[in-house]
Amino acid sequence: MTKQNEPIRSADQTGWLDQGPRNQERDLQNPDVLVPPTTDHGTITNLRFSFSDAHMRLEEGGWAREVTNRELPASHDMAGVNMCLKPGAYRELHWHKEAEWAMMLKGNARVTALNENGESFIDDIKAGDLWDFEAGIPHSIQALDQGCEFLLVFSEPDFSENNTFLLTDWLAHTPKDIVAANFKLDEAALANLPTHEKYIFDGAVPGPIDQVKRPGTPMATPLTLHMADVPAKQFEAGKVWIVDQAVFPAAKTISAAIVEVQPGGMRELHWHPKSEEWDYFMQGRAKVGVFNSNTLARTFDYQAGDVGVIPKEAGHYIQNIGDEPLIFIELFKNPVYSDISLNKWLATTPTQIVADHLNITKQTVAQLPSEEAAVVWYDNPNQDVTATTPGHVDDANDAFS
Repeated sequence: MTKQNEPIRSADQTGWLDQGPRNQERDLQNPDVLVPPTTDHGTITNLRFSFSDAHMRLEEGGWAREVTNRELPASHDMAGVNMCLKPGAYRELHWHKEAEWAMMLKGNARVTALNENGESFIDDIKAGDLWDFEAGIPHSIQALDQGCEFLLVFSEPDFSENNTFLLTDWLAHTPKDIVAANFKLDEAALANLPTHEKYIFDGAVPGPIDQVKRPGTPMATPLTLHMADVPAKQFEAGKVWIVDQAVFPAAKTISAAIVEVQPGGMRELHWHPKSEEWDYFMQGRAKVGVFNSNTLARTFDYQAGDVGVIPKEAGHYIQNIGDEPLIFIELFKNPVYSDISLNKWLATTPTQIVADHLNITKQTVAQLPSEEAAVVWYDNPNQDVTATTPGHVDDANDAFS
């Protein structure tokens, strides 16, 4: 982007002034859309949408907003909801037709659930922790003393938070005599049943779990994951937490990679062979270049609160273009995380083949990276810093809170 914030590309002397009506703030947020790199070519559908542009549903106990394929048609696998609850407030007892994967972004909360075997679950979680409720599992979320904000990701692109099965909505549309017979109560005892859904509503901060927990058979497999227990893979310019069925057995539908990229770093050139990538950017600013075959390439800019989609099998990179660590979540509608690294591919292909394809010498091929390096330097600001040993265990809660 030029200093004048104009669609003029100095690299090849193309473009000209934009003298008409324009949104200067949008142009500043999207420099690689205003002035695409010379390597961009053809038309790729929009792969970015911001939660800031989504409709905000305000309720007495908090708020919710969603990004589905209505807002982002490029998403074919998943939809997302951003929700906030006051201290003590509830996201009422409910269930979905779709699997729900979630991360606590701020604060703390208590979740409860019941499975088809009559086994119950209750746990307290804080920023950085995850939960997963498969389709049909009834559950609730209640904010604790700090209140909370969280990201929900659902396994269908046309999911809408407004179409969930709510306890109060169901009973409000069931004859009261039927409800009374089911609960073995007189109708008079149910005189104050809600006449419409509560959705998000106020409540009191609950006491400790051991004081409120009711008798029952606990679930053998926990539906939450405390990220303090998950090791991070450390690379030269950042770290990655892989969260799939290997570490989170309850997540039978969705897997994720939580990525932290230091300033000057980038997520290496790679692609995902089994699933479309749905991204949520938590912190920082990113440039994402996507190659979708047949000479099609486009570059997008993202910042905190944005959602991105990368087509299945499309080659891409994610570069930190800010001055703070870039943190984002890659999510996939697949219980097992997988990707293919360009560096690793070339490192395992016979040297002469690589040299012939890239028009470089065999000696140059020998200098190409040969080890796993999911997060690499684009511009290392600390050339004398030695990378941490791969497999280093770090506390993700500290990074995300």
